[in-house]
Amino acid sequence: MEKSIEFDSYMREVFQMEEVDIQTYSPLTLAYIGDCVFDLIIKNIMISHGNKQVNKLHKDTSNLVQASTQSLMMRVMQEHLTEEERAIYKRGRNAKSVSPAKNQSITDYRRATGFEALLGYLYLKKDWKRLIDLVKIGLDSLERE
Repeated sequence: MEKSIEFDSYMREVFQMEEVDIQTYSPLTLAYIGDCVFDLIIKNIMISHGNKQVNKLHKDTSNLVQASTQSLMMRVMQEHLTEEERAIYKRGRNAKSVSPAKNQSITDYRRATGFEALLGYLYLKKDWKRLIDLVKIGLDSLERE
């Protein structure tokens, strides 16, 4: 059986990626990677429920990764954030985006950008447990609504 490798270390080695101080990333760069990370988490959850048609998987995933849903999740998650996490969220929320919100209120769009920036920060910080725990808190809050 092949020995398990750490994804991040192996990726950095193979692609000769330099370590970058995550404090130097702009909030929109953090949101860019955070969007991908959240999408991957949700897609993993969706496929864990069993095999479905891809268009059904896409529809179910899309409902969770849209800005209005992320905004709802962030409302509950905020009370669980550390000071450091709250600062990252606020930087993302307050960042001036070049593209306007598509079919979303500006408030939801900004809160979602903060949400994604926070997830991107935690991912790049390699604090994957905290990342997953916060997403779980957010998803659980949706079930109560």
